[in-house]
Amino acid sequence: MLRFLKGVVGGSGTGIKDLPYNIADPYPSAWGSWTHFRGTSKDDGSPVSIFSLSGSNAQDGHLAAGRNGVKRLRTVRHPNILSFLHSTEAETFDGSSTKVTMYIVTEPVMPLSEKIKELGLEGTKRDEYYAWGLHRIAKAVSFLNNDCKLVHGNVCLASVVVTQTLDWKLHAFDVLSEFDMNNEASAGPMLPYAWLVGAQYKPTELLNSDWAAIRKSPPWAIDSWGLGCLIYELFSGMKLGRTEELKNTASIPKALLPDYQRLLSAMPSRRLNTSKLIENSEYFQNKLVDTIHFMEILNLKDSVEKDTFFRKLPNLAEQLPRQIVLKKLLPLLASALEFGSAASPALTALLKMGSWLSTDEFSEKLLPTIVKLFASNDRAIRVGLLQHVDQYGESLSAQIVDEQVYPHIATGFSDTSAFLRELTLKSMLVLAPKLSLRTISGSLLKYLSKLQVDEEPAIRTNTTILLGNIASYLNEGTRKRVLINAFTVRALRDTFSPARGAGIMALCATSSYYDINEIATRILPSVVVLTIDPDSDVRSKAFQAVDQFLQILKQYQEKANSGDTTGAAGLGMPSVPANASLLGWAMSSLTLKGKPSEQAPLASATSSTPITSTSSNASSVLVMDPPSTEPAVHGNSTSDFADQPVPASPTSTDGWGELENGVHEEHETDKDGWDDLEPLEEPKPSPALANIQAAQKRPVSQPALQPKQAASSRTKITAKVTKHDDDGDLWDSIAAPAPKTVSKPLNVKRAGTVNDDDLWNAIAAPAPSTRAQPLSAGRGRGAKPASQSLGAQRKNRTS
Repeated sequence: MLRFLKGVVGGSGTGIKDLPYNIADPYPSAWGSWTHFRGTSKDDGSPVSIFSLSGSNAQDGHLAAGRNGVKRLRTVRHPNILSFLHSTEAETFDGSSTKVTMYIVTEPVMPLSEKIKELGLEGTKRDEYYAWGLHRIAKAVSFLNNDCKLVHGNVCLASVVVTQTLDWKLHAFDVLSEFDMNNEASAGPMLPYAWLVGAQYKPTELLNSDWAAIRKSPPWAIDSWGLGCLIYELFSGMKLGRTEELKNTASIPKALLPDYQRLLSAMPSRRLNTSKLIENSEYFQNKLVDTIHFMEILNLKDSVEKDTFFRKLPNLAEQLPRQIVLKKLLPLLASALEFGSAASPALTALLKMGSWLSTDEFSEKLLPTIVKLFASNDRAIRVGLLQHVDQYGESLSAQIVDEQVYPHIATGFSDTSAFLRELTLKSMLVLAPKLSLRTISGSLLKYLSKLQVDEEPAIRTNTTILLGNIASYLNEGTRKRVLINAFTVRALRDTFSPARGAGIMALCATSSYYDINEIATRILPSVVVLTIDPDSDVRSKAFQAVDQFLQILKQYQEKANSGDTTGAAGLGMPSVPANASLLGWAMSSLTLKGKPSEQAPLASATSSTPITSTSSNASSVLVMDPPSTEPAVHGNSTSDFADQPVPASPTSTDGWGELENGVHEEHETDKDGWDDLEPLEEPKPSPALANIQAAQKRPVSQPALQPKQAASSRTKITAKVTKHDDDGDLWDSIAAPAPKTVSKPLNVKRAGTVNDDDLWNAIAAPAPSTRAQPLSAGRGRGAKPASQSLGAQRKNRTS
């Protein structure tokens, strides 16, 4: 029975071999006769602290006091009291003597004296940190005295330890005992282990063992004295040697001095209660204490208070001690965001604090929280993550991005908010290199196909820019299927002039991926048309692109004449030194952050026209501005010239085609939607010219045209887009039908009928809108119209 009770009090183990922790190096100081070791768990390697106490036999007084401390530490729980994990006792035999050792395992902590030396704080930051620590210990002492009616008995510098988050915690419960105020007649000691306390830390009544006076005094009298001793040791930087040294107040802050003197009052009944110290002391009113206190009671604050606090936090964090911000505030902020108690502005403060961490610490402490935040349904959180993706994107591993981050980000491509769609698009510049080829081809390109026909012209422009940047991450088959179709069929035919300019620059930036046949038969015919574009900036870029691609063809011709045709298909941008840094336009434009007015203009590698940001409805986008001599182009405009159509490309009108998980055969059949483009011997005429040529081959006699249809035909300036019923074919939906050039036989129709296939409709004059008046029965002249009757008229109606 005695052995069982001993196991309950001492711990669950029976020896050091059963201790599930590894004991490492000791700290140079600890309270009393204890030794403080560093340690780790055998299960997961997590750090712990291990305290050991040895005695000559099981009845040793130090061991008895240690068992009292273990019992109290196990049962008393408070945020500012050391957390208990495990305990055990072990017996060792040394010859004829027996040695008993007690072990206590707690959360990982460090002696306060050692942590102060390690931090090396000075001035205001030191005072703020001391105020916060004393505030914690005062709360723990108040909890013991006022709530639990317990007396610690030895509050001093050695009885305080510091956690990894720099929290101060109270321990050394060997002397702790109940306050026996109801038994004033008892002459026995109220603190049976008071002999462990040094004489310099004892108040007069305890030094004289006046237990009657102690029982008549308030429960906080002894521990208030001990808190005064802690304050002296803390600010003087020396261990208390004699009680008389407490009168030396030169090192005590003036704001704390009145409270310090009341804590050390000679009369126990007049000593300051620690709860009053917490509530009324001016010393505890500083930025650090207020900030941490607000974070700890965040759930009790309303949304307005939270929003105001988190908007001020980034600037406030710079004024606080850096190590306390990183080890205390940052974990609190991350936890609040992860569990939804923090507002979205807290993300800005979190990422700013995270920028002060090292790369390893950032990956360990902050990345798991960021990855979890991507699953949040709060749009404001998603916007904040996407706006600052450049700060943490490089630290994310490829597996995490592909499996955990991208599935949540991809929902933003189809979001109803244009601003969120564009932020999602821009984030791909950082995250796309970490995606697998299957994800890029099977998912990302399908979203980009839809964004290239987005209602927001600036989103269409940035989609083209992004495609130019991620081209190197596509396999050869996908590049052949996607790039030319995306740039020539869609970008170069866009009604938004910056989108056409982006398409030209994207072709130039990816010129090394096209062979000679593609350049000659598909790219150059499409670009040459834009040399007469209504926008001067587009025309300038088109001429530069024509020069670049013609230079490639000339180099191929020179090699062909010399008999060296190897590598001819690979001639591209690297062979043109002037365009060696052409990719910079897209990367720079997509990495700009902030408001449009704050974005610095960037010079294009091939044009002197700067790339700045323009506004498109609610979204801030990056497009190329036209020259200053022309009106500014905005995202909600369709064209600079409403009456002048964009010249259509005479090349094939393929879409992007179907994407099957990024795996394609290099040689496809002619029925495949990607490879049905045959090189043309001569370019097809534009749709308007084709209509005229077809009409010239028809007979002269044609039926009349109704006025409404003629007027509607004249207003059409672009080719109709055929709509496919198959939604799975995302890239062929933009293919325009070939001009109809087959003449039809002459069919005589009655007047008033309309021929839908009549190609003259586009240029036919409207039919007369007036009708001839009927002739009268007189001599060749019509009767005069009857004058209008005034007044009420009776009308005969039949039932």
